[in-house]
Amino acid sequence: MVHAADFWRGKRVLLTGHTGFKGGWLALWLQRLGAQVTGIALPPDSTPNLFQLARVDDGMESRHADIRDAASLSAIIRPVRPEIVLHLAAQPLVRASYREPLETFASNVMGTAHVLDALRGVDSLRVAVMVTTDKVYQNREWPYPYRESDALGGHDPYSASKAASEIVIACYRDAFLAAQGVAVASARAGNVIGGGDWSQDRLIPDAVRAWQSGQVLAIRRPQSIRPWQHVLEPLAGYLTLARKLWEEPALAGAYNFGPQSGEAATVRDVVELARSAYGAGEVHFGDDSAGPHEAGWLALETAKARNALGLVPKWALSESVKRTMAWYRAQQQGADARRLCEAEIAAYEALA
Repeated sequence: MVHAADFWRGKRVLLTGHTGFKGGWLALWLQRLGAQVTGIALPPDSTPNLFQLARVDDGMESRHADIRDAASLSAIIRPVRPEIVLHLAAQPLVRASYREPLETFASNVMGTAHVLDALRGVDSLRVAVMVTTDKVYQNREWPYPYRESDALGGHDPYSASKAASEIVIACYRDAFLAAQGVAVASARAGNVIGGGDWSQDRLIPDAVRAWQSGQVLAIRRPQSIRPWQHVLEPLAGYLTLARKLWEEPALAGAYNFGPQSGEAATVRDVVELARSAYGAGEVHFGDDSAGPHEAGWLALETAKARNALGLVPKWALSESVKRTMAWYRAQQQGADARRLCEAEIAAYEALA
């Protein structure tokens, strides 16, 4: 079971990117499971942010460092002597990658290489889960889900950087870490939603900002299809993958994490669900022509995760959106962000 505290209790876990949205949720979950967590990340890049509101660093060691700085990164990692590494730190936004392509490649490709290189010779290490994205695939706009064996590629700098990082991950696994007894996997997750994300150019945060301030939400590409899922779904995947790799190192490799087959939905569908759950909000839907190129159709085949790891998504899209908007409403009305997250994790665990 993903939340098996008997496995995680006392494990030394290194988590990169713990000041971000997904990383913050994962840090809280690992603390709940009793792991000894050390986080490495840049300071939060938005105000407000989940890291500060949920006091993510209360139950862990938090270090601010840049994964583009190989020497500083190694100096932090080696004394920790991690047993499990969960690498989430990245430049995670497509549109930002058009504005800052070199920074995106430096963070996502060389940053990943720096993390992996710092793990060479760490004799305590057993497992490394390196998180990439669903956008690593050469997108052909075809009407069926991408499998782990499909060709890598990327039109925009973000997608290309993540595809390149997959090659780096495979290289370090095969050339160095497998011989060291470390099971290395990459995790390719779909579009995540959930409370506590205030990043720019993301659908739900943009909607919350607009509707809380009484403005109209502008949607550039309402017909784009994505594999939407609640943030706890891929995090459950990462935790399960790490535990399975500890038990069966031969399972090392690439894994997709996404919703049930047929649950991929358009941006318009998600916006309408969000507006209904929020109870108000004006929307202007564009004609799919605004902004730089973005994939129009993207879905993931998750049979490998289902068969090898026993993973089946718990929350359908409608439930995920409902919970997400309820989180933002409660937080806006004064509820404690950490308690909201802990309650959501408990509700998810109860379904396992």
